[in-house]
Amino acid sequence: MDGQSSGGIGARMRRLEDPRFLTGQGRYTDNIAARDALHVHFLRSPHAHARLRAVDTAAALAMPGVVAILTGRDVLADGLGHLPSIVEIKDRHGESHREPERLPISPECVRHVGEIVAMVVAERLDQARDAAEAIEVDYETLPAVVAADDALRPGAPQLHDGVPGNLMCDWARGDETAVADAFARAAHVCRLSQRFNRILGNYVEPRALFSEHDRASDVTTLVLASQGAHIPHRLLCDKVLKWPREKLHLVTPDVGGGFGPKFTLYPEAALLPWAARRLGRPLRWVCERVESFLSDNHARDLVAEIALALDEAGRFLAIKVEAAANFGAYVSMFAPSIPTNGMAKVLSGLYRIPAVSIAMRCAFTNTVPVDAFRGAGKPETLALLERLIDVAARETGRDPAELRRLNLVPPAAMPYRTALGYTYESGDYPRLLDEALRQGDRAGFADRRAASARYGRLRGFGIACHLHGSGGVADERSLVVVRGDGGIDAYTGTQSQGQGHETAFAQVVAEAFGVDYGKVRVRQGDTAKIARGGGTGGSSSTIISSTTLKLASITAIDRGRQLAAEFLEAAPADIAYADGSFGIVGTDRRIGLFEVAARAEADGRRLDGEAEFADKVESWSSGVMTCEVEVDPETGHVRVERLATTIDIGTVINPMLVEGQVHGGIAAGLGQALLEDAAYDRASGQILAASWMDYAMPRADDVPGIDVAMIATPSGNNALGIKGVGELPTNGAPAVVANALLDALAGHGVRHLETPATPERVWRALRGR
Repeated sequence: MDGQSSGGIGARMRRLEDPRFLTGQGRYTDNIAARDALHVHFLRSPHAHARLRAVDTAAALAMPGVVAILTGRDVLADGLGHLPSIVEIKDRHGESHREPERLPISPECVRHVGEIVAMVVAERLDQARDAAEAIEVDYETLPAVVAADDALRPGAPQLHDGVPGNLMCDWARGDETAVADAFARAAHVCRLSQRFNRILGNYVEPRALFSEHDRASDVTTLVLASQGAHIPHRLLCDKVLKWPREKLHLVTPDVGGGFGPKFTLYPEAALLPWAARRLGRPLRWVCERVESFLSDNHARDLVAEIALALDEAGRFLAIKVEAAANFGAYVSMFAPSIPTNGMAKVLSGLYRIPAVSIAMRCAFTNTVPVDAFRGAGKPETLALLERLIDVAARETGRDPAELRRLNLVPPAAMPYRTALGYTYESGDYPRLLDEALRQGDRAGFADRRAASARYGRLRGFGIACHLHGSGGVADERSLVVVRGDGGIDAYTGTQSQGQGHETAFAQVVAEAFGVDYGKVRVRQGDTAKIARGGGTGGSSSTIISSTTLKLASITAIDRGRQLAAEFLEAAPADIAYADGSFGIVGTDRRIGLFEVAARAEADGRRLDGEAEFADKVESWSSGVMTCEVEVDPETGHVRVERLATTIDIGTVINPMLVEGQVHGGIAAGLGQALLEDAAYDRASGQILAASWMDYAMPRADDVPGIDVAMIATPSGNNALGIKGVGELPTNGAPAVVANALLDALAGHGVRHLETPATPERVWRALRGR
């Protein structure tokens, strides 16, 4: 007998990957780069918008250590292609969004500060930097525009030929006629306008690349810090480099944070393998922190007006949004669906809203492209919705919690189809609200508010209902291999960036086989070893990989039964499997799982199982948060004092991992609400926050202790009943902080604050400025 299961589904197990990380044994992209690799440095545009009249590299090429300098002319000469998006949206007339060409290096025009002008390759990094400074570029500067609403105004500077008015797409969703009818008969209509701040990913490990070409096999390898190797591999081969897929090998090792921006195919990821093959030398590049502010995808940046219609009893009749979304200078990989479908998925919140419509104009601007970041269009949508419900409660004289309760989708209505066509498969939203209010001790808030007032502080209480509709690319084929040495290898096409995949997936496989979870090693990020994969995004990795690895494990057990029958000289129908061993039913004759694998290996065979993802990737996790903030009216400083959340994420694989995801997701949401702002100067197009000196990240004392409670209504959309968790807390945190803050300021007549709610903004609002 090989042992019994320890650490299966639902167990609070320590992370298997942590000893490696905590002892400095993690292997990140820059750890893997060859010692003799040449260094790459990119010359980037200092202008927001300019024509490239000339790029003279002669003097730079003559400098010590410089091996090559490649420009847009070289990109054109070698026929490199457009960096495409992989999703499509259509306008009101059924026409696809406009997607201007984006080459890895533009030969004619730069459209945002930080766009690549030249690629310098040198023996040492300092030599590459010096050479970049010696490149003479003749820029013809052009007018720039950085805000979406400004870009859509008549006479605004134009970014792309063939895209009149900078309008990437005039997108709409919903029944405008039904919404108009509901508003016409409403007893009350409330409105809210908000400009949402642009933010960045700011992962601990910056983007990094290493590439080398093997002349013997004619295969180029690219090692990259990513959220999945397979989609970039396909796009690079098919669209950009135009190589046969077998000529490019992508590897993603350990990754230090992703959050969405590391999913994108960036120009640098095309340029390094292209140049490595061209030069026949290995190349390495690590993005510098300031450089990341100028080149990594940004997020959010939405201007919106939302309106809600209510009847006399306070029931919601309809909701509508009119918005302008900033897409930056180009269409990034997932960008078309982020503010559009991302908003549509969650605009109904946890509520019954019979009629919904969205009208969104998507704009090009002279800024870094915008794409998915934790939440992907949903945090700003839910902040609009939940703020508006508080406004409605105030204007109609109702309690904010009771107005929400009145309109929640009841459990009996599940599965519930929203007005925009999404189906919530399960949930008990009234129970979530009740538990959240108890957990947040709303009943004791008045005493805490009075205590704050005694020493001159303003205290507020906020509530926010929130949800997440999981997405992602479910192109998954998992492989499980049982080894004769006592281990199990689980190959999957998702990609961990710190979430704990090595632990969670090991628990699922361990339970299927009835062995200890420490015997399972999860393998990710290698296009040569893993047939297919959709990477990690949309809070769907556990849904995709766990269900598929379980199926693969079952297949391996079935194959093991055939082998065990052969080794035990019995009929397969007489073989049963339990707790890590096969046995003949009704006898004590048994053979262990790993012994079967060892004997198969001795015969040149392998005990394995493969499976493809066979369920729905969509699931609807939900939650209710409560928050208390305290405001110093003399300085405007906001301190989050208490934060509690009750969530429903269906089946929980590992509660400790869930709590970690919730804590991190809330911290990201607090940053958006109070601190982070990748602001641009509207006149020059220069980014004003290009380092951590100017861009405020949440620190330990900005985040309170977080109380997490879980209830479970399993999803019917996948075999394990899982719902996504990674983005759920980020979706709710900006809304609950805003509601708590406006509750604290309400006694001073403050009804609205733009985000982030910095001390200066709060101080000015308290003084009517």
